[in-house]
Amino acid sequence: MSIRALRTLLSIHRHGSFRAAAEAENLTPSAVSLQMRTLEEALDLTLFERSQRTPKLTETGLALVGEAEAVLAAYDGLADQVSPKDEISGELILGAVPTTLTGLVPLALSQLKKRHPGIRVRIVPGLSNQLLSEIERGQIHAAVISRPDLLSRSMRFARLAEEVLVLLVSENTEDLPPADLLRSRPFIRFNRDAVVGKQIESWLQTNGIPVHDAMELEGLEAIASMVAAELGISIVPKRCIRESGRLPLKTLSLGDNSPSRVLGLASREGSPRTSLVSAAEAALLDAVAIGEFTITSSR
Repeated sequence: MSIRALRTLLSIHRHGSFRAAAEAENLTPSAVSLQMRTLEEALDLTLFERSQRTPKLTETGLALVGEAEAVLAAYDGLADQVSPKDEISGELILGAVPTTLTGLVPLALSQLKKRHPGIRVRIVPGLSNQLLSEIERGQIHAAVISRPDLLSRSMRFARLAEEVLVLLVSENTEDLPPADLLRSRPFIRFNRDAVVGKQIESWLQTNGIPVHDAMELEGLEAIASMVAAELGISIVPKRCIRESGRLPLKTLSLGDNSPSRVLGLASREGSPRTSLVSAAEAALLDAVAIGEFTITSSR
């Protein structure tokens, strides 16, 4: 019995089929099938019901999944258990929503590298709900996300910052009430699949403000560039990290009932990467406290 086979077993359970697990684990379906046959022979157990086209875990197989999770958590945490407490090392697969990739995340990673040079971080971009699913499936260890309305009890969410939503316009835009500007100008919409995009749509509907959609984009940089080119206006989060390099833009308050999004670090309760996640959380909070990301030239 191998650790690799146990990881594949968990992947089958999470993804629902041999084929989906093969894609997730970068294996061929035949390799997955062989691993499971070998595991059954090594344990002398029937783990799958193969009478149907898609093999299903038996009750014995499901019981083994629970035990395998505990074994893998202990295995993955071995280095943390024996390493000196001030010497954290290992790989952290960190998801991040696109709006954090040019300010918060790079500033935090620079702080993390100074404090714990033995931690290797791999970044996976995505939207909040997508990243939560990837944490549940074990594909990533943690993610910087916008807090959704619903969060699984198995998920830990560490609050990092709150970002109020503001109206983003070009510097040449006259000073009119936000509602008037939204009704009269082309609207560059934040992706409605994103948590913040849903918040924006909800606020517009609650306040009875019709908009004229010009485009729907995901990244703040793309939206800011379009607004700077005077192709429309937008509603965006006022980021907790200021950045050097400024487009000719200005922000306007949406008023007393302005919505806001909460940024946080999501991870699974009892994750075997707890020490790495905690180190990343501390670095993210440090970045929020610093509040500004500047790039200095070495020339």
